[in-house]
Amino acid sequence: MIKILKYSFYDLMRSRWSYVYFAFYMALGFVLLFLNNDMNKAVITLMNIIIVLTPLIGTIFGVMYYYNSKEFTELLLAQPIRRSTIFTGQYLGISISLTLSLILGLGIPFLLYGLFMSSAIFEFTLLLVVGTLLNFIFVALAFNIALSNENRIKGFGYAILMWLFLAVIYDGIFLISLVVFNEYPLDKFALFATMFNPIDLSRILILLKLDISALLGYTGAVFKKFFGTDLGFFLSLAVMSLWVVFPVWRIRTKLKKKDF
Repeated sequence: MIKILKYSFYDLMRSRWSYVYFAFYMALGFVLLFLNNDMNKAVITLMNIIIVLTPLIGTIFGVMYYYNSKEFTELLLAQPIRRSTIFTGQYLGISISLTLSLILGLGIPFLLYGLFMSSAIFEFTLLLVVGTLLNFIFVALAFNIALSNENRIKGFGYAILMWLFLAVIYDGIFLISLVVFNEYPLDKFALFATMFNPIDLSRILILLKLDISALLGYTGAVFKKFFGTDLGFFLSLAVMSLWVVFPVWRIRTKLKKKDF
C-alpha cells in the first residue's frame, strides 16, 4: 500500500493543478493579510472560503483521479495485490497531496506575517485541521460515487451534485423546514440534521472555538446551548471523524462486490 500511496502522491504532485491549488491558497493568504493585519479576521474570512472550496476541490480531484487512472488500476488488479490495498493507497495519496497543498499554501504567508507571535495560532491550526478533514471526507465520497458509476459523465455529474447539495441546497432545505415548523421545538432536530452535513459541522467546529455568537447561526447556538463550547467542539470533531471512517468503510465494502 505504501508504494501505491507514494505513486499516487507523486503523480498528483507532478500535476500542474496541484501547483495551481497551492498557488491559489498562497496568494489568498497574502492578499487577506495584506488587506487586514488582524489574523483573527483573516481566519474567519478563510473559513468561509475553505469550507466551500476545499470540498469542491477534493470532490473534483477524487473523481478525476479515479477515472484517469482506471486503466492503470485494472493493471494493478491483475497482480496479486488486494483491492483494498490499491484503492486505500490511491485514496490516501490524493488526500495527503491536497492537504499538503492546503497547509503549505496557507501556512507560508501566515508564518511570514508572524503567526507564532499572534494569538490566532490556535484558530489557524484548527482551520487547517478542518480543511484536512474536509479533504479526506470529500475525496472518499468522490471515490464512492466513481466506484458506483462506470460512466464518467454520470460520475462527474453526481459528484458535483453531491457537493452542491451539501454546500448550498442542504442549508436551504434546513432553513425552510425551520420556518415551516417554527411552532414546534426543533432544537434536537437541528442537532440531528447538522450531523448529516460535514460542511455545516466544520463551520460550527471553528466558530465554537472563535466564540463569535453573531456568526454561530441557529445550529451553532444549539450546539453551544446543549453541549457547551468544549463538549460541542469535541462532539463535532468526533462526528467529522466518523464522516471520514464511514465512506472509507463503504469503499472497502464496495470493492468486494464490484466486478472490474
